[in-house]
Amino acid sequence: MNPRITLEQWQALVAVVDASGYAQAAERLHKSQSSVTYLVQKLESLLDVKAFEIKGRKAVLTPAGQLLYRRARVLLDEAGSIEKAAKSASAGWEAEIRIAAEIVFPAWLLLKCFDRLNAESPHTRIEYFESVIAGTNEMLLAGRVDLAITASVPQGFAGTPLMPLHMILVAHPEHPLHQLGRPLTMRDLRAHRQLVVRETGELRPTKTSIEATQRWTVSHMSTAIFAASMGFGYGWYPEERIRGELKAGTLKPLPLRDGADRMGQLYLVYADRENAGPGTLRLAEIIHEMVKGECASAAAGTTS
Repeated sequence: MNPRITLEQWQALVAVVDASGYAQAAERLHKSQSSVTYLVQKLESLLDVKAFEIKGRKAVLTPAGQLLYRRARVLLDEAGSIEKAAKSASAGWEAEIRIAAEIVFPAWLLLKCFDRLNAESPHTRIEYFESVIAGTNEMLLAGRVDLAITASVPQGFAGTPLMPLHMILVAHPEHPLHQLGRPLTMRDLRAHRQLVVRETGELRPTKTSIEATQRWTVSHMSTAIFAASMGFGYGWYPEERIRGELKAGTLKPLPLRDGADRMGQLYLVYADRENAGPGTLRLAEIIHEMVKGECASAAAGTTS
């Protein structure tokens, strides 16, 4: 069955409701009020239904009109989605973009970047790998991702600085290391349980900086932070990831004599910059823009 109602007529019906009147709808649609009235009346005539009834000086939806309005909104949203998909396809946007990011990078910020990309290209799928140390670069070298956020740029790859990385040595305020009441040494740390995050790379070549007598190795940063907050050990964690715990008082920086704070740098790296598709290039651009904005906000917060 071929539909008898045009998108223009459905658009007029929705506009009258959303704009709270025919005159306001006409202004929104850049049409005359009489043409908007005609479009709605034609829709009612073709469907043999009354969408509006006049109450006082306002046009109010009838029960049938409320049903039509809800379905029309879905129809118009879908039509807009099809247009966006067609625009993306004509621009040659990839069907899928794969990105690996060091687990120290704030996931919430990357998710906001994905959402912004999907507003421009809703049918581009995203595969996100949360990786640790060597695992990130292994995925680049194996060609499993299009982009990576990593603490080091592998030889032969194109990367740009993304954001500074500030790692802080912390433990629960009641942890025995805090009770020593003096600057700590590496010997002090070795006598207590260290909480570390497992590398995602198959080879796991990175050696830990402390040969602690006890160590718990977990698969995710949030688990390590949770364990430290419960008093089960200490560890170095990104400042960005533990701000809530520091503010709540469940974690407190340890007074290590040397090296309690570790500064590093995260980079955004292309698997193949020369042949990157428009979606990959746009996502990289969005990540840089949003990270720059968040870093500026964080800096303003610390100086205010």
